[in-house]
Amino acid sequence: MEIKDLKYNEQGLIAVIVQQFDTKEVLMMAWMNEESLGLTISSKTTWFWSRSRAELWNKGATSGNVQSVKAIYYDCDKDCLLMEVDSPGVACHTGERSCFYQQLL
Repeated sequence: MEIKDLKYNEQGLIAVIVQQFDTKEVLMMAWMNEESLGLTISSKTTWFWSRSRAELWNKGATSGNVQSVKAIYYDCDKDCLLMEVDSPGVACHTGERSCFYQQLL
């Protein structure tokens, strides 16, 4: 499998679920394009595409909460990624460990 063979949406993006590798805690969901996925693979740290800023961002570059990539999986439709990381600090921009801290139901 090559990153160009994944199914990106109309904006050239693919959804990524980020999970703590050892506890399986879901930390965040973000978007990647081919370039950010390539940077993630080569650097072994997470790089994403910011839709609001229209730019690449390396998770933890400013906060210090760098995510070290342990494994990357793709789903059966090749249109979503699961990234297992070691995230020693918080993952959410609000300061929470996980972006999924608010319960709807």
